[in-house]
Formats: sequence, structure tokens, C-alpha cells
Amino acid sequence: MKKILVAPLNWGLGHATRCMPIVDELRRQGAEVWLASDGRAYRLLEKEYPDLPLLELPAYNIRYGSGNMAWNIAPQMPKILWAMERERRALRQIIQTHDIQGVISDNRFGCYSTQVPCVFLTHQINLIVPTLMGLGTFAKWNNRRLISRYQECWIPDAAGEPNLSGSLSHGQPLANARYIGPLSRMQKMDTKKHYDIIAVLSGPEPQRSYFEEAILRQAEKMPHRFLIVKGKTDSEERTKSGNIETVAYMTKNELNEAIMASDIVLTRSGYSTLMDLAAMGKQRVILVPTPGQTEQEYLADIFHTKKIFLCEKQNTLNLERALRQVDTCIGLNIKADNKALQRAISSFLEQIA
Repeated sequence: MKKILVAPLNWGLGHATRCMPIVDELRRQGAEVWLASDGRAYRLLEKEYPDLPLLELPAYNIRYGSGNMAWNIAPQMPKILWAMERERRALRQIIQTHDIQGVISDNRFGCYSTQVPCVFLTHQINLIVPTLMGLGTFAKWNNRRLISRYQECWIPDAAGEPNLSGSLSHGQPLANARYIGPLSRMQKMDTKKHYDIIAVLSGPEPQRSYFEEAILRQAEKMPHRFLIVKGKTDSEERTKSGNIETVAYMTKNELNEAIMASDIVLTRSGYSTLMDLAAMGKQRVILVPTPGQTEQEYLADIFHTKKIFLCEKQNTLNLERALRQVDTCIGLNIKADNKALQRAISSFLEQIA
């Protein structure tokens, strides 16, 4: 049995959730799957796959304090580079100690080795970053350089139109790129409406907490029934006060059912979230990009311009206004390409002797 390590980045929960279809397909094809991450992503994997070996990797500990990506990331670069180096060393030890035969890294640049076949999973081969004394140009070049070290770069999107990622994954070919179709752990289901609005939170602190606070301030003054899923896998909190029910975390099946039982979805415009919304065929959606995350701002703007979903800024979030406008959304329905994923994993496993 071939032993494969799947290692998602701990930056919100989206990297971990979109790895779940990969984990499931690896197991279906007979691989022995090991998992590795840190922080809330680690705890999510621990809850969703209690039967799989789970290892802890060095944390990046990135924080988003302001709405400017350059000013957020630039001061943290030494910390990020050191985390990548510690990650590389940790992976080398993991491969030797546990006889890992292949690695699938979701946006963890340090999870690369020349000892075994390695795949990099990302939807961002073309970064959208602000220019700051030439650092933006360097970041774009270095991103592609690091990805090119891997045997393959798996892009969770369609190769042509329609697609979800726009210029993030299209327009500038990458030699080792392979499109494996959208990845989602969610599916459509028939459920009875239970909530007017579900707010699904995620992302780096302190912006996750700022988003939660902005919702709570307005929700308690509205007549609608709210469910707020905090995305905090380190807590078992569940409370109800008036029209607002809050829960720290939901399993995949619980969240799938809760979203389908909600009339309106209020959430970040993270790529994994968009793949889930497409898989569930949700139409009445309000996207609130994380301030300073240019990728989320770009994606939210695309879907807002096309009237697919509604977009609101966090610092000017007005739920009453958004509810009046959300009916203009036409929604999105792009199904996962299971055969593309199956072929990619089959090919990857064949590279392992």
C-alpha cells in the first residue's frame, strides 16, 4: 500500500476542506493516507478523519491586522521564510521516519522534497499582489518559481470556460500545471428551511473576529433567524440568544445540511468557499472578502460584476441593504470533475515504485 502525505496550509479552513475530496479519492484508490498541518486546520482534520495518522507541522502564524496586503505580509516575511525552512526540515524527517512515498501539499511551499514525488495544490499560479518597491513583481515570479519545483501543480478548477478562478489560474501557462476540476466536500440536498441567514466565518485573525463582531452588531437588531458558524475548531461552544444561534464548528455533513437549510449565505469569498457554493447550487449569497486579501477581493468583484453573488465590504457591511439586493443574484452551478481528479491521483500513484 502506497503511503501518501496530504499537507494543507493553515490559513482559514479552506485549504483543509478542499483536500478532503483528494483524501477520499486516495483512499478509494488504495493509498494509505497520512495528514499533516497545524492550528485550526489540524484540529479540523483531527475531527473529520479520526482514523488517519495526523502529524503537526510548523505554524506560519500569519495575521491580517490591516486592510493592506503589502503592509500585512512584508513585516512577516522573515517569520514566513523561517517557517518554510522548518517545514522543509520537518518533512524530511517525516519521510524518513514514516516511510512516506509521496506528498500532496496544499499551498505549503516548505512541503517539498527531492526524495519522493511531490504535488503542489493551488488555484493561484498568478498572484494578484500590490506593487511595493518592486516586491509585487518579485512575489509573482517567486511564487511560480517555487511551484515549478514540484512534479505537478494541481489546479482545482476547469481548464476552460466556465471557471471559478479567472486570471488566478488561467492566461499564463505553467509547464507542470494540471487542471483537476473544482474540489468540494459539499453537495446539493433537499432540506426544510430552518434559518433565514447562515454566516460562515473563517480566515486569519484578527479579521475573522472583526467580521463576527460586525455581523453580531447588526443581526441582534434584525427579525431574521441567524446561524453563525465561527470556524473555531478549538472550541465546542454552542449558544442561542434571541434570534441568533452560534456554533464554534460544524462537521462537513452538519455544515452541508445547515447551509442547504438556510435561505441566505453570508460568508468570505475564499476560493474553497466558492467551490462549495457552486457544488450546492446556492443562489442567494453575500460575499464579504477579508480586507487586504487581494485574491478574495478579486474573486468577490468578479462574481459581483457578473451578478452571480452579491459583494459587501467588511468595513461598510450593511445587512439590511444587502438583503434588499441579494435577490438579483443568479447563482453559480459548476460541478466537480470527479474523473479529472481520479486520473490525476491514479497518475500520481503510478509514479511511486
